[in-house]
Amino acid sequence: MKILIASTPATGHINPMFSLGNILVKAGHEVVGLSGNAMRDRIEASGAKFCAFPPEADLDLRNVLAVFPELANISPGLEMSRFYSERGLIDPMRAQHEGLLQVLRDFPADVIIADNFLCGVMPMLLGPRSERPPIVLCGTMFLHCHRDDGAPNFAGLPPASSEAEREAYAAVFKEHDLALYEPVRHYLNDRLANLGVGPLSMNIFHAFVALPDAFLQLTVPSFEFPRHDLPASVRFVGTLPIIANQTPLPPWADELDGSRKVVLVTQGTVANYDFGQLVAPTLAALANEPDVLVVVTAGGRPVDAIPGPLPSNARAASYLPFEWALAKADVLATNGGYGSVNQALSFGVPLVTAGLTEDKADINVRVAWSGVGINLATDEPTSEALREAVLAVLDKPNYRARALAMAQEFSSIDTRSEILRILEQISGIPGTDGGRRVA
Repeated sequence: MKILIASTPATGHINPMFSLGNILVKAGHEVVGLSGNAMRDRIEASGAKFCAFPPEADLDLRNVLAVFPELANISPGLEMSRFYSERGLIDPMRAQHEGLLQVLRDFPADVIIADNFLCGVMPMLLGPRSERPPIVLCGTMFLHCHRDDGAPNFAGLPPASSEAEREAYAAVFKEHDLALYEPVRHYLNDRLANLGVGPLSMNIFHAFVALPDAFLQLTVPSFEFPRHDLPASVRFVGTLPIIANQTPLPPWADELDGSRKVVLVTQGTVANYDFGQLVAPTLAALANEPDVLVVVTAGGRPVDAIPGPLPSNARAASYLPFEWALAKADVLATNGGYGSVNQALSFGVPLVTAGLTEDKADINVRVAWSGVGINLATDEPTSEALREAVLAVLDKPNYRARALAMAQEFSSIDTRSEILRILEQISGIPGTDGGRRVA
């Protein structure tokens, strides 16, 4: 099968998309990866052939502030969500779409796979079905279709537990609709009209889930709010395997020998421009805990970007092999990146979360709601709050028990086989796996 994978050029999208790409290559499929030039090495490492977006979409979102310096002056909330939606998602749409068409001229793909926010597929999804191959989108963040309780997405709200909460959520939704959903839909429709398609009649976030031929949500049902009207496109496929050996073990690896509890700390690869938000206060919070070893991964930034000297019970690296680190961790302290959170849960590691930017408020509220950790619901937690939360997760067995139960749910899904089965189903083309028919 010929498969075109297109991805937003950001680490949190590229990593899962081309972990998937690696699965497909190993299963005998021919894979082309389309993204920004900054992601070429990661895409080619998966075994896929690389193609670059046209210049207008050829961004490097590993440092979001370098691309969008205005974000430094925008607080988390509706204004930031609208900025990301219009500038980050919709503005590159035309160039992304042109890039897709250009690749398809030379590589007639049987299936297109894209991440859940790649607007370049939207003109195809709204155009004639007969003129495009099947399109599969991958949920690299929380499931952002309509909720049963009427709450808006990107507001960090747990499921309503009473009629009074549902009424309150309706008022919040109206505010979001006026300030975010409707302006973004009009912004998108103006640009779709220039491409000769549209208009879109639903909000863009629901459309990304409902319109594709399949939507692969990269988690398990227990980590998602229940819905009675889930779009038929949605398939829960667990979490993709971490690509092993992307970086070597650190020189202090043998210190994680089980003699001390390990608290793994990360601010991910997007909201990590200020280590004073989570990394530094976590280091300070646990500096006087001799039975705890704090391990920091800087998400690609240099270790010396971490303010102040490291406490004696702390170790840090620019990157860590995450599959190794999670196997050693007793708690993950994180601002709430979707991939990291789900990977931790697949290892049975409970969490302490603190983050509100991008999609993190909604991810972190799921951590608390599902019982797998503590959500501090802030971008700037105090050392005192972090110490109390980390020690509570270490000391109280209920958090570990819920995380282990979720790990069992992850292990019950054969992610690789399920994805191959779905692709075969929607394409109508029998898959191959090393020359064998995929069941």
